[in-house]
Amino acid sequence: MRILQRLLLGAALAVLPGWAAESTRPADRLPAELEGVGVDQLLDSQVDLDLEFRDSDGRSVRLGEAFGDKPVILSLVYYECPMLCTLELNGLLKALRALSLEPVEDFQAVTVSIDPGETPELAAAKKREYVEKYGREGGAAGWRFLTGDQEQIAQLAESVGFRYRYDPATDLYRHASALIVLTPGGRVSRYQFGVEFSARDLKFALIEASDYKVGSPVDAVMLYCFHYDPTTGKYGFVVMNALRLGGLLTVALLGGFVLMSVLRDRRAARGSTA
Repeated sequence: MRILQRLLLGAALAVLPGWAAESTRPADRLPAELEGVGVDQLLDSQVDLDLEFRDSDGRSVRLGEAFGDKPVILSLVYYECPMLCTLELNGLLKALRALSLEPVEDFQAVTVSIDPGETPELAAAKKREYVEKYGREGGAAGWRFLTGDQEQIAQLAESVGFRYRYDPATDLYRHASALIVLTPGGRVSRYQFGVEFSARDLKFALIEASDYKVGSPVDAVMLYCFHYDPTTGKYGFVVMNALRLGGLLTVALLGGFVLMSVLRDRRAARGSTA
């Protein structure tokens, strides 16, 4: 029965942000177990990069050390979570493996435990597991697993709108599931909710967070046809932008055809007078 309760609670927490964004009726009030839990989209909120955490080797590190000049995918979980955190990390792993962008070179991933009682040893074990499954060169340097003290964790969570609470009756943390994409300067740029994450949406979010410094010119053109919806954390197709882009391409192709025709006629004219 306890396992079933955890499964049901985890499923509810996974869809909580989207549900809360759409729900306005009193009958849709959250159950008591989920009160105070959720994700508020604090777009452009600044994260304190001087917050101190411990990495998987037990060293004290500034949060800003994980950034450099690349955007960051932040996930807030805890390593001994019985279900939801594993689903979230598995979803992130799946998206990263499908992503054409490379860790370190194009982005950093940072996973922080919300449980101040967890140790660097737990972080190291979790890192070994996921870096091995990731299988990318640079994965070990590009995906950090951190632990920290309550004050530092709470400050980080508050700055990105991540609301969670500890339930002493079950010895579990109640929390939602979301990825937060941050700019290289530590500002909140985009969110993705749930436990299944779209590699395309994650790529678009990283491109935007980097101010178009990662990804290819084709990616930038593709992104012009999609628009971020903060209520869902997803990118939707924008018909008008696609039509504008199609019109520009048509004009460019016609212009190129006309130019080639003019140049061909001029060469033919010069050849006939020679």
